Amino acid sequence: MSDPYSSRTPVHEQVVDGFGTVRVLPLDPGADAAVIHRWVGEERAAFWGMTELTEQQVAAVYAHMAALDTHHAHLVVRDGEPVALLQTYEPEADRVSECYDVRPGDIGVHLLLAPAGPGGGQPGWTARLVAVVAAYVLLGLNRRRVVVDPDVRNEKAVARFLGLGFAPGPVVVLPEIDLPDVYLPEKKAQLAFLDRELMFPG
Repeated sequence: MSDPYSSRTPVHEQVVDGFGTVRVLPLDPGADAAVIHRWVGEERAAFWGMTELTEQQVAAVYAHMAALDTHHAHLVVRDGEPVALLQTYEPEADRVSECYDVRPGDIGVHLLLAPAGPGGGQPGWTARLVAVVAAYVLLGLNRRRVVVDPDVRNEKAVARFLGLGFAPGPVVVLPEIDLPDVYLPEKKAQLAFLDRELMFPG
């Protein structure tokens, strides 16, 4: 089976024994909109806040993000199959900065996993994928700490991050953002942090 993503240059590529080759690609808003729209339209992605958007609106959101220097979107591909949407951002340029003391070297991450395949979820699958993402943001981008802010109601995501070694921070209320290009409703979030030393000792 040919890999439709093989011609695209990854920002990070890693071979994981028993898992496959994982590549982190800059998101192409036009080419990737169909895949992302399918994922964000599912009920399980309700906390992503895009369930009602059309494919064209999804493309427009990521075209807007592509014009920013502080927020970046990536498609994570394993052996030619898209498996996650990764967004990274500078916390000081995000509303989360109003809710905690940003440290030098912090990087914010949003991660949306693709739906499980026909065989269902596999034990350890998420942990291995997150380890690759962590290697990219902490080592590849030379950052000290990852910050995540899942909705407190998204108990599955909160439990997943804590289970992967993230340290829980405070529960905060991210303020509403109402701009011409971006609207984000107020969000009660559970902050959690992952230090580079914990993930990659030495």
